[in-house]
Amino acid sequence: MQNTRLYNLLDVLARRLGEWFLNPWRRLSLQIISLLLGFFLGSAISTTAGQTAAWDVVVAGILVLLTEIASKIFYGRNSTSRRSLWVVSLNSLKIGMTYSFFLEAFKLGS
Repeated sequence: MQNTRLYNLLDVLARRLGEWFLNPWRRLSLQIISLLLGFFLGSAISTTAGQTAAWDVVVAGILVLLTEIASKIFYGRNSTSRRSLWVVSLNSLKIGMTYSFFLEAFKLGS
């Protein structure tokens, strides 16, 4: 890219944000937030899609596809990308959504 002031500003902000998340406690807190956001999204998606019976199968297929893509990214052959912050956050989001779906299934079964 060209060396513009906007590009330099975004580059400096991305670098500082990356350095800020090198702290293990901040990284852990971001993973916990991602897990809770996944739990919320799973609960909201299942509740919203469950109201209209026409969207149940379509939404379930899309969510299974997204879960499998996230698993492929996290558990892929490249082990260096497993430590990347966005990959770990994506996996935490997936785990939260999956837990939420199991919890909703247990609520519907009782």
